[in-house]
Amino acid sequence: MATDRTASRRIVLTGAAGGVGTMIRPLLAPLYPGLVLSDKATPAGLRADETFVAADLTRPDEVAAVVAGADAVIHLGGYSVEGPWDAILQANIVGCHTLFEAARQAGVRRVVFASSNHAVGFYPRARTIGPDVTVRPDSRYGVSKAFGEALGALYADKYGISVTCLRIGNVGPRPLDVRRLSIWVSPEDLVQLIAIGLDHPDIRYEILYGASDNAAAWWDNARARALGYRPTGRAEDHRAHAEAEQARIGPDPVGDRFQGGSFCSAEFDNDVARAGPAD
Repeated sequence: MATDRTASRRIVLTGAAGGVGTMIRPLLAPLYPGLVLSDKATPAGLRADETFVAADLTRPDEVAAVVAGADAVIHLGGYSVEGPWDAILQANIVGCHTLFEAARQAGVRRVVFASSNHAVGFYPRARTIGPDVTVRPDSRYGVSKAFGEALGALYADKYGISVTCLRIGNVGPRPLDVRRLSIWVSPEDLVQLIAIGLDHPDIRYEILYGASDNAAAWWDNARARALGYRPTGRAEDHRAHAEAEQARIGPDPVGDRFQGGSFCSAEFDNDVARAGPAD
């Protein structure tokens, strides 16, 4: 894959102190020397070649200071689970807009946005979906990720920023249960997808799925593969562990039907037959 990567590029990683940021920082560092990290809290184990700039995503002046002079942003920052509406609104909607607008004003050329499988969580597990389906969020958190995808499209089309939205499944060393056998992504494969967003010359606006080479996948990730994605993680290698953990969890009559799992069943007050897209 042709790239425009150079050692002099200034790459910003928001949400650097979070769980995913902590997992991928050691993998990003050799690819993008001089990574600029940002979060409200200082990340543990700062490397000599990493720079930390504290910022609250809801404060435009702080975000502007983070992205000043940046060539690209990997935007992981925000509220990472379901929560009260005001918390989601401030961190993931107001904060996401603040980031994109600061990036535009600073002349940032590329943004990789950490979207989520929860933007499409109310699709049934029996259905394979691609990146072009209508969003079916399963939570307030999922709504905020659908908003981020739409905002990214606006900034790509109106302002010419190259935007890649990654609908991330579940990141970690191995799948945690049977649901995650379908949506798991290894940290190494996630970094490979981020690199496509940062480097591929043909990126204008893309939605790609953050998933490894999963035999039980619910998502068609052909577009990612067309851009050069070659996942090395295989969820099936961890099936025994996932099934053992699933036995501990037990059944979920609503969540087991839909791709979003427990995000769908939480606060659910509907006839399950009326949830999700009509057949």
